[in-house]
Amino acid sequence: MYRTLLKSKIHRVKTTHCELHYEGSCAIDEDLLEAANICENEQVHIWNVDNGERFVTYAIKGQRGSGMISVNGSAARRACVGDLLIIAAFAQVAEADVAAHQPQLVFVNDQNRQVELRHHVPTQAL
Repeated sequence: MYRTLLKSKIHRVKTTHCELHYEGSCAIDEDLLEAANICENEQVHIWNVDNGERFVTYAIKGQRGSGMISVNGSAARRACVGDLLIIAAFAQVAEADVAAHQPQLVFVNDQNRQVELRHHVPTQAL
């Protein structure tokens, strides 16, 4: 049996561009792609913190070091420049490997520059 687990997350990045007529779905600064272990053309889930929209698309490379998060094509209708997004990717993990699995969780500052890397989500308390 396999379980679908969180593999990668870029937490609360700011949308820098929305390009309705650009080919490609979500351009992400290459530094962030590498930090999160997301490859070009990989399926990503995007959750818009500001408006509640959730959609699935794929990642393309954005200019390295630019902080770029460009939501493109029809997905551009689901975000506005300045919106905070969570970008996630998932993996199929064999049951025997579930306990050892550690996701790449990338946290950024207000310029979309990585400031922290974690490998677990803390337990939520009341």
